[in-house]
Amino acid sequence: MSTLIIAVLSFVGFIAAYHTYGKWLARKIFGLDPEQKVPSQELRDDVDYVPTKKEVIFGHHFTSIAGTGPIVGPAIAVFWGWLPALLWVVLGSIFIGAVHDFGALVVSLRNRGQTVGDIAGRMITPRAKLLFLIILFMALAVVLAIFGLVIAIIFALYPESVLSVWIEIPLAVGIGIWIYRRGGNILIPSIVALGIMYLGMGVGAYLFPIDLSAWLGIPLLGQTFMNAVVIWTLILFVYCFIASVLPVWTLLQPRDFINSHELVLALVLLVLGLAVAGLTGGADLFSSAPVVAPDIPPDAPPIWPFLFITIACGAISGFHCMVSSGTSSKQVASEKDAQYVGYGAMLLEGSLAVIVIIACCAGIGMGLFQRSGTGANYSFQPVLNAETGQQVRHQEAWRSRYATTRTVTNANGETTVEGTWHSHTLAQKVGAFIDGSANFLSSLGIPLKMSIAIMAVLVASFAATTLDTATRLQRYVIQELAQTAKIKPLTNRYVATALALAVGGAVALMPGPKGPGSGGLILWPLFGAVNQLLAGLAFMVIVFYLLRRNRPIWFAVLPMVAMLVMPAWAMLWQMFNPNGWWANGKYLLFGFGLAVEALQVWMITEGLLIWKKARGNYPELPPLDVAGAPAYAHSAQEGD
Repeated sequence: MSTLIIAVLSFVGFIAAYHTYGKWLARKIFGLDPEQKVPSQELRDDVDYVPTKKEVIFGHHFTSIAGTGPIVGPAIAVFWGWLPALLWVVLGSIFIGAVHDFGALVVSLRNRGQTVGDIAGRMITPRAKLLFLIILFMALAVVLAIFGLVIAIIFALYPESVLSVWIEIPLAVGIGIWIYRRGGNILIPSIVALGIMYLGMGVGAYLFPIDLSAWLGIPLLGQTFMNAVVIWTLILFVYCFIASVLPVWTLLQPRDFINSHELVLALVLLVLGLAVAGLTGGADLFSSAPVVAPDIPPDAPPIWPFLFITIACGAISGFHCMVSSGTSSKQVASEKDAQYVGYGAMLLEGSLAVIVIIACCAGIGMGLFQRSGTGANYSFQPVLNAETGQQVRHQEAWRSRYATTRTVTNANGETTVEGTWHSHTLAQKVGAFIDGSANFLSSLGIPLKMSIAIMAVLVASFAATTLDTATRLQRYVIQELAQTAKIKPLTNRYVATALALAVGGAVALMPGPKGPGSGGLILWPLFGAVNQLLAGLAFMVIVFYLLRRNRPIWFAVLPMVAMLVMPAWAMLWQMFNPNGWWANGKYLLFGFGLAVEALQVWMITEGLLIWKKARGNYPELPPLDVAGAPAYAHSAQEGD
């Protein structure tokens, strides 16, 4: 019962925040004006700039910012106990993350849909623009490599999810054509598409799992280049190229609208399953996992500041500023929709993160299971305690997933306790959410096999959305950098997209800790700090925008400082602690981290130098060129 109460209180807090703090920001701080002309109208090209209903753009925005971020981060952070993770998700979402996303969206809406990196050139200094764009390029290259790896791993580990995910693509294209070419309604077709996806889940789970590893006789991951993860990564990057150059109405909008229905249905099922499991005593958060972990292994980083960079999506994420200013601001049809899209979507993501925390604790605590059999004949069997013969449950189950220590006996018979922080792999944490959530669904009478398929498809669908949105965003960044450096060929959207995927693919496919295809894991330790640093720099742009407009900035200054200090602190700890990157000879990570820190210090310095002159000094937008495109920025069709 206590588990259900905690979940309900969190959701009520998000709803109250939207109607109080969010409304105050919309009215008193940003002064949203429904009569103000927005970029989707002013620069409409029906490729990137497309006026869109708020329900549809909400679906795109939410599924793009969500991905696996609010799953992986909280799934790792409950290592320190569920209460710190829960508090950071709830309070961070309301007062920091939603403000960041909302602010980036509004600032971009009032700057002709420019990204925050481009806007930094006018709000701070031209050098700040270049610095921000370089950091964005580096961060998005890591995002492409990591999310490509995550989806490939899900496809390889959960072959029952593959069919449904790929079925969605032609369905979305058909819906896009139906709406924008035939003037049809999106709601009914998208619900029908979701129903077809669920049928696909059943077929994948019981009749036709697409298992490349078994079909081709190749390993899931290994030292050979021909493994399942490499093949799936190559297929995904080809898909990303096509999806990212198509007009947004063709695939991106309808697919994300379907995904939003998928998430809502999955959340309803999870909450119902949580309620049943909580009321019947099957799920108990307090008995399943420690409120605050009493000990952590010696090789684990400290909770402060690492909690605040481990949980990014779900509390605050710098990647969101790119979605807000990169794609969503080009589709919002009216300023009055900005609170619904920017502030509301972040709170829904916080709700998802709450569910993840509970699933990875109380859900895992309901019992562990393991896959047995191959092909379509596989099944799931409970993991039993060797001594009692009972299914492993509650804290015993949680500790088997999140064991903080292990006992090691050396050749001399001496026993020592070692930390196991480095065993926290992406696959394990994504799997923890899928398994824990499947336990909740099974409490509703849904077979475990189908429950696993539902949750695996949910995770893969959202990660795929983030992957091709990140590709489109990287294309914008490359075009903006190319325009600044006057490299004409890179302003072409096809060339820029190809370069974006070439860089991301090179990182993803190079040999990493798990062999070829796991290269993204090499830079994975950088992701949290760099991602949160982006959030701090985006807050800088928002603060300077408000400062130049003589608007209050106090509510954004503290989050800005926090998101500049925490990532820098975490990065320096990883670089210079006794077991850090320098001490262990990880010079690539060390050099990358040093470069990011130098860029951050440089950009902050640029801001401090211009601070006094900025108040009340708002630079007006330059005129549009004769073709109707911004003279200062890329156009979606420039170079085509």
